[in-house]
Amino acid sequence: MNLWNCKVWKPSHFSLNSLAIKCLALVVLALVLRAVLLPTFSGVDVKGKLVVSDINVQPLEKNSDYGIRRNKFLEVPQIVWGLNNQKIAFARACLTARMLNRTLLMPSLSASLFYKEIDQLQPISFDKVFQFKKFNSLCNGFVRLGRYSELLNQTDVQELQKGSGRKWTSVRDFEQLKEFSSDPYDQYEVVRVVGKNPFLWHDHWPVKDYARIFECLVLVDEFAREADRVVSRIRAAGKEVSDKQVLVEQGEGVNGENSKLQVMPYMAVHMRIEKDWMIHCKNLEQRSNITEICSSKEEIIERVGSIKELNKPTIVYLAVADSLLEDKTILSGWQEGLLPLEKKKLGVGHVYDKYPYLIKSAIDYEVCLRADVFVGNSFSTFSSLIVLERTQKMMRLGVSSSCSNNIRWPSYAYNIMGDFNGPRKWLTNMSDTSLQAISYGSNHVTC
Repeated sequence: MNLWNCKVWKPSHFSLNSLAIKCLALVVLALVLRAVLLPTFSGVDVKGKLVVSDINVQPLEKNSDYGIRRNKFLEVPQIVWGLNNQKIAFARACLTARMLNRTLLMPSLSASLFYKEIDQLQPISFDKVFQFKKFNSLCNGFVRLGRYSELLNQTDVQELQKGSGRKWTSVRDFEQLKEFSSDPYDQYEVVRVVGKNPFLWHDHWPVKDYARIFECLVLVDEFAREADRVVSRIRAAGKEVSDKQVLVEQGEGVNGENSKLQVMPYMAVHMRIEKDWMIHCKNLEQRSNITEICSSKEEIIERVGSIKELNKPTIVYLAVADSLLEDKTILSGWQEGLLPLEKKKLGVGHVYDKYPYLIKSAIDYEVCLRADVFVGNSFSTFSSLIVLERTQKMMRLGVSSSCSNNIRWPSYAYNIMGDFNGPRKWLTNMSDTSLQAISYGSNHVTC
């Protein structure tokens, strides 16, 4: 009997039931295969952007890690610009490789910003900054990173030219990727993307997919130890202040035992007042007709001092690009109980000075990420990715919202007015359909 022939003219009662069950099973099987093999869509949003709700890789096959093929590769151009632009570009390249069911060949990062350190603009391998094996272990089954030594035939390459201009829409870009996920392009060992930096590619993936990749990025031991050293110095400075407070309380006849048991928290403030940022944000305000982008030193200090949930005294670590800072008075003007420290006063300037821009930024990122309280600018990519990771961290622990008081790892946006003239409470909307929704804007500051 042909199982695919579900049309029977004169069946018996038994054969009817048997064939009906078989036909139903085949329909279910077809639906399952469709869900596994094809991406699903949420449609097109009001801006005409293609919204992809999920991208599923192909089923497990030979030379694959849970569906990510190990014998097919994607190659992308060198990744450039600031640390967090590079992280976004890397994640976007990973998600593109995932859609094509290919391993991403380990890309080159850039050690510096090209307009700040031209003499240091040189490629730096991904595994010199982040742990290669750790990344593949944490992202196992989702995306995969490979080395050029895994290639069997370096001439078996098909180039994918990225389009540009206004006519190259998100829909056209996605259609091109779908085309390259099938034959004849899929037969090539390597698909090489040529053209613009991945940061400038159209964004087709939801925030939660980016967050998953960011979680897999772990600094190599050398730089992680440097971040540990900075955090330890901040904690030590807090302990020194706490010990002095205990002595004062004991001198006044107050029981200081409770103070001894407490570790003084520290707050990290990503203080964007460098000259390059002020030029950029002023231009951005003019173009976008938005006034909540730039903040002066005085505005930041005033708003941070108005956070009612802070326990004082509190150490305030100022994350700032010292070499680009024209205002040398950032340590003055803070409210009583807020004890500001920057790299020089903290005694860790030498830790940063020996590294190029990318590594300095990576160390500062870790210091801010681990802070008890973080305050940043919602139009800064650096601040936005820190809040994204802090939001993800809270969600992993079952916290559904950071808008309530007395929670761990609260974050704030000092460029937006919040309660009591303080900064607005800030968490990332992890259900956003693209990373663009949380970058360069204030609509994602949801509290």
